[in-house]
Amino acid sequence: MAFLKYSLIRLALFAPLFALFLYLHLGVLLAALCAGMMSFAISFLFFQRQRDAATATLHHRFSGKAKPLRSAGEVADADAEDRLVDQHPDIAVHTDTRPKDS
Repeated sequence: MAFLKYSLIRLALFAPLFALFLYLHLGVLLAALCAGMMSFAISFLFFQRQRDAATATLHHRFSGKAKPLRSAGEVADADAEDRLVDQHPDIAVHTDTRPKDS
């Protein structure tokens, strides 16, 4: 949520600056470049707490400590596989070996 909040702050800074620079007839590319640089500078100087929270959120997500996100289909498949293994204890599941090419 912190990453989304920080992204929306950056977008809220970028959009009016981009419109202002377009109004000043700088051209689309130069307006985008100037608005991007100014929104970066403003957010870097004045929104440090939000930036740090967004960074912490991303770090936690990609560090391997966060719970994996699974879709409803993946959860249902895993539950079905678990039930099958529980019902048939003689089935062996080897997840650490790769299938051989035929």
